[in-house]
Amino acid sequence: MRVLDSHLHLWDPARLDYDWLTGPLRARFDADELAAAVGGLSDARGFVFVQAGSAEDQYLDEVEWVTSLASRVNVRGIVAGARLDCGAATLEYLDAVAAKPLVVGVRHLLQGEPAGFAGTTEFRAGAVALVERDLTFDACVRGTAQLRDVAALAAELPELRVVLDHLGKPSVGTAEAPVAPSTQWSDGMHALAANSQVFCKLSGLPAEAGGAWDAAQMVPFLDVALAAFGPDRLMIGSDWPVSAVRAAGDAATIDPAAIPAWTDAVASWAASRDLDTDAILWRGAERFYGIG
Repeated sequence: MRVLDSHLHLWDPARLDYDWLTGPLRARFDADELAAAVGGLSDARGFVFVQAGSAEDQYLDEVEWVTSLASRVNVRGIVAGARLDCGAATLEYLDAVAAKPLVVGVRHLLQGEPAGFAGTTEFRAGAVALVERDLTFDACVRGTAQLRDVAALAAELPELRVVLDHLGKPSVGTAEAPVAPSTQWSDGMHALAANSQVFCKLSGLPAEAGGAWDAAQMVPFLDVALAAFGPDRLMIGSDWPVSAVRAAGDAATIDPAAIPAWTDAVASWAASRDLDTDAILWRGAERFYGIG
């Protein structure tokens, strides 16, 4: 079974600044730590690195650092951090990252922006610049309002290749107290999927459960994504190491089996729905990001 993990984070606080890191995440997660998490690296397991929240003035430094690790980790593409709302500075920056061989797209974190931000004139101009440079956009949102903002952006710019991170971060509850998918979230997923250029990452749900999850709890959410996007626009992502955090009261640890556990959960779900597992575990990310 080959896996092209569409959502990997790596960082080293001794190299770059990450002011959001706390608890067990405030440690080095580099090639060695990743190798331990997956039981050894090989050509059968590739990765798309997604910007990890470094300081904005270090976005290019992050790209260079991950590029230096690429051959060891089998990083097949890099989604660079970006600000898309800064006019001429955005254009200059996008020209710089587009020249980097491994960069396939960018992510401007929307989850920390106010509702409606993706519809502003400044942000839309940055999105147009992505189309002009053949770069993808990772949409990381929280809440139905932001989900619909991205749906509106995709409708206005049908040439923009968008992938939704973490299924839009729906409320999933915990293994002990699961919750059903909300109608508002499901409707938002279908609205976003109306544009055939938009894909969805099956990622991040363990983090939404605080690390206390089981496979059965996630099935209804995976089913909604399948109904909205179809199997050819889905891709697996580990969201490692963020989704490896396992809470335990006031303490938290990193689950050493987080990546294989999520891979097995998604693969088993796909098989139970008689889907082409390889399409979800490899080809979806390959096609969206233009890797190959």
